[in-house]
Amino acid sequence: MLRSLSIVIPAYNEEKRIPQTLEQVMAYLESRRFDFHEVIVVNDGSKDRTAAVVKQAAAKWPSLRLLENPGNHGKGYSVRHGMLAAKGEWVLFSDADLSAPIEELPKLEREAERQSAAVAIGSRALDRSLIGVHQSAFRETAGRFFNLVMRALIGLPFWDTQCGFKLFRADAARQVFQRTRQERFGFDVESLFIARMHRFKTVEVAVRWNHADGTKVSMFKDSADMFLDLLRVRWNQMRGMYR
Repeated sequence: MLRSLSIVIPAYNEEKRIPQTLEQVMAYLESRRFDFHEVIVVNDGSKDRTAAVVKQAAAKWPSLRLLENPGNHGKGYSVRHGMLAAKGEWVLFSDADLSAPIEELPKLEREAERQSAAVAIGSRALDRSLIGVHQSAFRETAGRFFNLVMRALIGLPFWDTQCGFKLFRADAARQVFQRTRQERFGFDVESLFIARMHRFKTVEVAVRWNHADGTKVSMFKDSADMFLDLLRVRWNQMRGMYR
């Protein structure tokens, strides 16, 4: 079982959700009694009081840190910012809505340990009976289609690259995220592609998941960008940017 953990939470206009998220995450961390733990909230140029709420919470929890992006750059930029600033021996990236509950972390830990993996990713696709609240049928169908295109173009063997619940060993996180280029939603595929290129073993693990209202993803614009990001990953590889 891991003893040193950083949790990175990207946040954009999350002033309403982030207090409850931090309460749940901090309660879980304190129950586990890690030798070292920290939570890093990366504020992506929020226009609401996200930063102020996190600063106020940090007065209660000294292990909570706020990082500020230079304006709004996207989820991929935020995750990279947090991953490279993390001090734990393992680093978990989690969405701010906790669609995958923090209590699912031991599943990633156990599988990483069992298979001697450097990366363990949560998956909604391996066991759909674990999904409590589904996305719309259109979104789920679009997600499956994206995965098929991803497997054809990128060659990753995973059934769900987009679940916002991923655990990286610290050395793998540094090697991967110092090379990522995608600033928005294509970063998941890109980071897993780079991990594979650099021979960091990655395992996919079924986790509980519940769709949360308030998603920042535009069904049409962002989805189109994600497909284009697949081509950008291949182009970056051809130019040697991930070596």
